[in-house]
Amino acid sequence: MTRANARELAVHLIYGREFTGEEPEQIVSARLNKEYYEKLAQENEIYQERPSGAQVRYLDTVVTGVANRSQELNEQISKFSIGWDISRISRLTRCVMQLAIFEILYVEDVPTGVAISEAVRLAKKYDGSDTGSFVNGILGSFARSLPQGKAEEKA
Repeated sequence: MTRANARELAVHLIYGREFTGEEPEQIVSARLNKEYYEKLAQENEIYQERPSGAQVRYLDTVVTGVANRSQELNEQISKFSIGWDISRISRLTRCVMQLAIFEILYVEDVPTGVAISEAVRLAKKYDGSDTGSFVNGILGSFARSLPQGKAEEKA
């Protein structure tokens, strides 16, 4: 499984948690259960290959991080989605942006540009090409607002 697939899986877990309210550790554990995972493989290609140990750690980190910092992440989305109330942004797109902002701020081995381009790719895949442009604008503005050097040091 590639990091891109692990990131997409993370979006699925973050999005699922929006509906279930499960604890982050619980949703990761339940969704990565071998039998459950194999059932999902029949529905979506990203479940064809199981995540490695490093990818499971990444999933734990980002799903837990987004859950614990959702208010902070939503505030950043609201701040940069000028003219849009956050409630008008689809849950899935919001989850994609939460993950990207979390990666930019807190995941050292993810360059800012990668976090943004992967978020745009996922937004386009799940919500259409117009959404990709919207996400790119918000995340680009967010990245430019970071203290000098914060975004560049991860590039």
